[in-house]
Amino acid sequence: MAAAGAAAYSGVPALAAAPAQVLRIGMTAADLPTTHGIPNNGGEGFRFLGYPAYDSIINWDFTHTDKLADITPGLFTAWHPDEGSPLRWICDVRQGVTFHDGSGFDAEAVIWNLRRIYDDKSPQYDAPAAPIVKATVSMIDGFEKADDKTIVLTTKYPFSFLPYLLTRILIASPAQWEKVGRSWAEFAKHPSGTGPFKIAKVVPGQYAEMTRNEAYWDKARIPKLDRLEVHPMPEATTRVAALRSGQVDWIEVPPPDSIPSLQQAGFTISLWPYPHTYPYALSCLESSPFHDVRVRQAANYAIDRDGLCKMLNGTAKPAAGLYPPDNPFFGTPKNRYGYDPERAAALLKEAGYGPDKPVKAKIMISTSGSGQMLPILMNEFMQQNFKAVGMDIDFDVVEWGTMLVAVRNAPTAPQSHGDDGINISLSYTDPSSMFRYYARDSFSPVNYNWGHWDNAEATDLLRRAQASFDPAEQTGLLQQAHAIVVDEAPWLFIVHDLNPRAMSKNVTGFHPAQSWYQDFTQISMS
Repeated sequence: MAAAGAAAYSGVPALAAAPAQVLRIGMTAADLPTTHGIPNNGGEGFRFLGYPAYDSIINWDFTHTDKLADITPGLFTAWHPDEGSPLRWICDVRQGVTFHDGSGFDAEAVIWNLRRIYDDKSPQYDAPAAPIVKATVSMIDGFEKADDKTIVLTTKYPFSFLPYLLTRILIASPAQWEKVGRSWAEFAKHPSGTGPFKIAKVVPGQYAEMTRNEAYWDKARIPKLDRLEVHPMPEATTRVAALRSGQVDWIEVPPPDSIPSLQQAGFTISLWPYPHTYPYALSCLESSPFHDVRVRQAANYAIDRDGLCKMLNGTAKPAAGLYPPDNPFFGTPKNRYGYDPERAAALLKEAGYGPDKPVKAKIMISTSGSGQMLPILMNEFMQQNFKAVGMDIDFDVVEWGTMLVAVRNAPTAPQSHGDDGINISLSYTDPSSMFRYYARDSFSPVNYNWGHWDNAEATDLLRRAQASFDPAEQTGLLQQAHAIVVDEAPWLFIVHDLNPRAMSKNVTGFHPAQSWYQDFTQISMS
């Protein structure tokens, strides 16, 4: 099987032609993420063809691997809320930075890129890509250049967590967009950002090649690699075969049953926690069985998370909420969901279900995708757990891109296929994550509360947390909100991934950050 998978994949250039300092990565994505500065394909898109080639206005800091990645100055060197108005943020623009095409970066370039996302009347507005950013950074209400060194951002409501979300805004070259004919499709063939790597070659459907940016503004992060290549390989067996045969040096998400033999063959296995959660986002509409909190709680008691993690060979840990219990925002929920099929069955009976009337629901699952782990295998395991307590769960199997569109639409929208839930990997990279997923204000398509769960107390707590600039007050409010989320169970909380990767022993200098994204600048090939 593995050999056949390797033979079927022909997109990787021959090893003999590669110079010494080349890292080739096999992604889980079925296609190359877009290369124009707003990557699709979820977290994997930003990981491999976003942050390496483009700077954000605020960057992620990958230097501390013992805690969740924090933020650090990017193309903004400093930022602070206006003392006179918490809706206004004053941001200092980095000077002396050059785009890969040789044109200069300045405050005008920031405004131009913001119009690409937020101004549908501007010529550079990118209708297909803009929602990828707006779905997360939905609170931006306005922006202006105060002077050549200062940008002022205005939010729709007080939002203390804004700097974390500004990491989502990558800056592309306006001059290059003009040069290629004012087309984002053409720009994607000849991209230009300010990042530590330059996208030098794009072979659609096969691979993208990045080279070192010798002129990168942060001298400590000029890459050690000469070249970084990324290759879409959605089939897990294909990735393993490509790694074993030397076609790639690094693969994302090796199948759990391959890990012992890969270790025996001398490959390095990397496991490290990161802010990942893998739930079912449940429809809470009246038309869905999950409208009843007892059914949602029953689903959470029905699944054997420990057995699931054992099947995954220890590459995940059980979830008890959006956050793991050791997270400072976890709080003190009344429910701690373990494997308790008797309690699940009792809750279903209380809700009016039984042997002659099982819960019937359909969940959208993907074949693969960024952070999606092994969705078919895992869902088949859980399907048996559900059946044992009286829940007939069917699956709507879709491609990853289809799911990403669905989760940004309402559960009643055609893109959601009439499903009762979506099994989608999500993150808690910043303190505003709960607001995106659970607040009334965040109903899709505005943000990521796909199931339209509506709890007035939770929404109030989340609004107050994001309006506060006092960290201790924020923590207390988020703890209270998370306890409600766990007890009301708008999601089925399944597992947290441990980010498994397998790589050649020649890959050196990789220190995994607790992040969906990684720093490739410090890696070299021995």
